[in-house]
Amino acid sequence: MRLTKIVKVDPLNIKEDYIREAADVLRAGGLVIIPTETVYGLAANMRNKKATQRLYEIKQRPEGKTFSIAIDRQERVEEFARDIPKAAYKLIDKFWPGPLTLVLKGINQLSVGLRMPDNEIALRVIAQTMHPVILPSANLSGEPAPVSFEE
Repeated sequence: MRLTKIVKVDPLNIKEDYIREAADVLRAGGLVIIPTETVYGLAANMRNKKATQRLYEIKQRPEGKTFSIAIDRQERVEEFARDIPKAAYKLIDKFWPGPLTLVLKGINQLSVGLRMPDNEIALRVIAQTMHPVILPSANLSGEPAPVSFEE
């Protein structure tokens, strides 16, 4: 039986307990929905095969179509990408954090998508997870992403 917990996080008064709990869930192989600057994302620990498999199932995404990796700071780009062009660093400096996914040569694969969301809640959860986090939008593959947030 899977348990679901919903918490409302005030972006102006973020409770560290909620951030820590979300990071704990991700480290343990669970999935967490977190806000980004544009949509809600469905986060999973990239190093946990059961979590990534569950994400593929929930998203109804083809197995060969990889997910972008969400990072909490610009310096982490080099953990996942190689031969990074100067133009990529210029884009990073101008648009990150923000709604820009860079597709670069990957360390262990042909390419990797990297994104640094402009949302303090997302950045804190990603940082505290201490594992690479994949963070696609919380919609089915091929369907428009939900974009409205409750005020």
